[in-house]
Amino acid sequence: MKGSWHRRLKRLNIATHRDVGYFFSSLIIIYCLSGIALNHVNDWNPDFIIQKKTIEIHEKYSSKELTVEVINSLGKLVGENKFKVYDTPTSNRVKIYYENASLLIDFSDGVGIYEKVSRRPIFFQSNIVHRNSLKGWKWASDAFALMLIIISVTGLFILKGKKGISGRGKWLIAAGGLPPLLALILYEVL
Repeated sequence: MKGSWHRRLKRLNIATHRDVGYFFSSLIIIYCLSGIALNHVNDWNPDFIIQKKTIEIHEKYSSKELTVEVINSLGKLVGENKFKVYDTPTSNRVKIYYENASLLIDFSDGVGIYEKVSRRPIFFQSNIVHRNSLKGWKWASDAFALMLIIISVTGLFILKGKKGISGRGKWLIAAGGLPPLLALILYEVL
């Protein structure tokens, strides 16, 4: 009697581990990609690609001479044909705003700086999910965290014997706790 109960529990444990693992595998990969990107936020922008281009302006205008036609002609130099708004911060400068881009021109030195911002594919969307930027997503994220705990705990009991938790498994679990513990000690957090 005890053997059949134990076998059913073992089959349930394996099935739970397998099915929950399969179900959440895509989300695990999304969180891993986002985690890697966010770990290197000081090295590169994980959300956006910012392209900068310097151009030479041969015509000189003052802020009083700027018209819609002039603004449109300046936009054509960088491949933009529809501006949203423009501003003249000084009498010899103009900043033109486009959809996801801007062009700052200094007529005194004839230099324009064009900046275009675009979403970094896959990482932008992954980071939104990972940072809980979607309304109500924190509850899905909490459920996901609980499921990761279930995947981890059920995985502990799949193998028996010297390769399972009672054998080398306990040593691997202990070894897996060492890197964060050492980091906390080295950075004097404990």
